[in-house]
Amino acid sequence: MHADQVIRALSALAQEHRLAAFRLLVQAGEHGIAAGVLAEKLDVPPSSMSFHLAQLANAGLVTQRRESRSIIYSADYAVMNGLMGYLTENCCGGVSCSEDAACLPSQTRKSA
Repeated sequence: MHADQVIRALSALAQEHRLAAFRLLVQAGEHGIAAGVLAEKLDVPPSSMSFHLAQLANAGLVTQRRESRSIIYSADYAVMNGLMGYLTENCCGGVSCSEDAACLPSQTRKSA
């Protein structure tokens, strides 16, 4: 993944409703969620949800498909994994992370 792609993806996620929508789409799996359902779950007007989903799509984070009268959005896991890989590529100086490493989630760190 190139730096410009990472910047677009992070910029798209740097907004409360887009981040929440993306998290719901990640949880939904391959089946995705209809735009209207996302708007209802997030209590966002449909027109605003469309704008937010377009931003996520332009960043390459989501895909869309039409099913009857609905547009179904799904997280693009390859792009998400590429983003995560880019962000953690040099974690721990390129060596295998130890249990005490700063880059591990806080839940897995040992208490001092």
